[in-house]
Amino acid sequence: MYEIKPEIFSLSNGIRVVYLHTPSQVAHLGITVLAGSRFERKAEDGLAHFLEHCIFKGTTKRKAFHILSRLDSVGGELNAYTAKEEMCVYASFTKEHIRRASELLADITLNSNFPLKEIQKEKEIILDEINSYLDSPSDKIFDDFEEHLFKGHALGNNILGTKERVQGFTRDDLQAYVKRFFTTENMVISFVGEIGRNRLEKILEEDFKNCLPGKHKEIAEKFELNKRFKIRTKEANYQVHAIVGGIAPNYKEESRRGMTLLTNILGGPALNCRLTLSIREKYGYSYNVEANYTPYVDTGFWSVYLGTDPKYIDKSIALIYKELKLLRTKKLGILQLNRAKEQLKGHLALGMDSNSGLMLGLGKSLLLFNQIDTIPEIYHGIDKLEASELLEIANQYFSEENFNELIFDLADN
Repeated sequence: MYEIKPEIFSLSNGIRVVYLHTPSQVAHLGITVLAGSRFERKAEDGLAHFLEHCIFKGTTKRKAFHILSRLDSVGGELNAYTAKEEMCVYASFTKEHIRRASELLADITLNSNFPLKEIQKEKEIILDEINSYLDSPSDKIFDDFEEHLFKGHALGNNILGTKERVQGFTRDDLQAYVKRFFTTENMVISFVGEIGRNRLEKILEEDFKNCLPGKHKEIAEKFELNKRFKIRTKEANYQVHAIVGGIAPNYKEESRRGMTLLTNILGGPALNCRLTLSIREKYGYSYNVEANYTPYVDTGFWSVYLGTDPKYIDKSIALIYKELKLLRTKKLGILQLNRAKEQLKGHLALGMDSNSGLMLGLGKSLLLFNQIDTIPEIYHGIDKLEASELLEIANQYFSEENFNELIFDLADN
């Protein structure tokens, strides 16, 4: 069994660090902050994502060009992402450049000064990003589904925000957001690579010593279930796009592992998942059909997405309902269950084959749970799942009265 043994320690100022030594010429370092879009206040929707862009635009010691060139000039990469619950700034580089990478990440996360000219340019970039997103119904439908599912809650806000919001953001807004969230106990540093722990700790102590003190943020606004919805709008161009889904377990619920396994059986990445075998292979209705499960700290949701020709949409949705009913009514046999478990464990192992992805996952786990599950613990949790337990989970979450639908029909020409 492939095993990882990360170490967890704290810097003298309280920043938590997860460290994994791996023999590789390439190293990965990330700063993950509990500052995702769900923490935005009223009239701030889109601010976290705007900050993710603007954080690269200048510090008290560097201009934008020097930030972008610092790692690129030695073949490294600098990147960032914003999610509903976390924001992450990270870098990949050859191990001899650890000092360069650490100092740069500290500089942009702690010392960004958001030059007005650069902020205005970045607004235009994000407006173009919003237009690109609006021009892609296969992407837009996922965000619209969450907007309806979490209506009235911050989890339903689009991470990109709106054009009006983005145009109204100021340097003061950015600085206030950084001050609220980029604090010692609200961030985690994660590292994967071939650098000794003592050396890394010394480097991080020096580079991040000026981080603002601050408590770990708590989820303030709990989600309460909204009414079921079935919505059909005209927004597609060549295919009809559809999502069926509903509420699912949160990160902390024991049933999350069972939901992960059920979703993998239903429409995971394998070519032998049930929806692919039925909708794509047997009937040829859709090129792309997939099932997903997204947990958050206090709730979660599952979804099935497909894009298809208008004449096949009703038949395709009927097949989705059929497969979901089978999971509710027909218990998996011993052989089916064991194969499904081994497949899921294999997918998890493949996901850990990327050191960059591993670094991001370790940072998020420590940020949200203040712990890292070992591979044996994860596999043990999968192995102990029973067919009767999966049946209970399927009946709780795949019950037809809890289904929601969002369909993008072809727009009128």
